[in-house]
Amino acid sequence: MSKWWRAVATTAGGLRSTEVTSRRSYFTIQAIPREVSGRRVSSRDRAQGRIPAVVFSQNYVQSKPEDPTSIVASSSVSRKFLLTTERKQIKTIIDSVDLPFFCSTTFPLQIRAGSGSSTLLESGKVLPIKASDPSSCIHKDEETGKILNLVFVWAEDGTKLRVDVPVVFKGEHECPGLKKGGYLNKIRPSLKLLCPAENIPQKIEVDISQLDVEDKVSLHDIDVHPAWKLLSKNEAIPVCKVKATPVDS
Repeated sequence: MSKWWRAVATTAGGLRSTEVTSRRSYFTIQAIPREVSGRRVSSRDRAQGRIPAVVFSQNYVQSKPEDPTSIVASSSVSRKFLLTTERKQIKTIIDSVDLPFFCSTTFPLQIRAGSGSSTLLESGKVLPIKASDPSSCIHKDEETGKILNLVFVWAEDGTKLRVDVPVVFKGEHECPGLKKGGYLNKIRPSLKLLCPAENIPQKIEVDISQLDVEDKVSLHDIDVHPAWKLLSKNEAIPVCKVKATPVDS
């Protein structure tokens, strides 16, 4: 099938569709150091309206010499700080950015000596790391929904980061397969990319406006920026497929 429905990365400012999205920094995250860790300390911080956090520089290695897509985080980290952030500010940021895109958006971070202090200890650009729970971008309490902790990596220009980029499907109202009563099976809600820290897409848009029933978009159909590496060794894996709605017997 021809690729007139090729998936593209979102852009701004009239750039080509495979070029990186230009995004403004929504907020500067304010944090203060915490010298100790542990459940009691973290519980006390949360009770005071703060969220325990950590930031560090992350290195990556190729775990399998024969597989260039086997990029994993190494066990060694540097420039590590234990922090707390204000829950209200983090909630405001998440509400503004929209939760699925929180872990594909970089933010300025300022670490100050204490609450209300003008003394700046460290600053830089950071990227939130996706939580271990695949259904969420951040670690939340299952019962209350409150954020339990945050993990950031320094996103310095010139470095590369492993990013889970959300997939956004567009053109559903025009999709022939959906008009015929089919439904969209969203197989891959996000894609793993290795990106330069200064060139991270906030989302990948997949245009399904021309898909008929049983048509699909696979990883090899996604035209990404040359600076990005798609971390999947099987590019035939489908991202989505329009399927026929089962008929009740």
